[in-house]
Amino acid sequence: MSDCLFCKIAAGEIPSNKIYEDELCYAFYDIDPQAPVHFLVIPKAHIQSVSAIDEGNCAVVGHIFQVIAKLTKELGLESYRVVSNIGEQAGQSVLHLHFHVLSGRDMTWPPG
Repeated sequence: MSDCLFCKIAAGEIPSNKIYEDELCYAFYDIDPQAPVHFLVIPKAHIQSVSAIDEGNCAVVGHIFQVIAKLTKELGLESYRVVSNIGEQAGQSVLHLHFHVLSGRDMTWPPG
């Protein structure tokens, strides 16, 4: 999608602090971190949100979670939270599927 911020980041059109990239996904540090460690993992293909996952694109989500496991191990994170906001009321500000990975502080419950 030509006007999507995260599509542009994944394509290298907008700079980011990249921590991982492969043919299916891209991971980068959040520009407004909410924890000492806060990065996002996004599919390179444009998927609007979790609500748009279907049989044709669900494999990339499994791959993203494998990447999250790999990155958190490499970063030495024993405890972390993975969040995906779906829709405006839930706080989704970029309409491209993304998973926030947060660590380095106590996470309260319930969130929000």
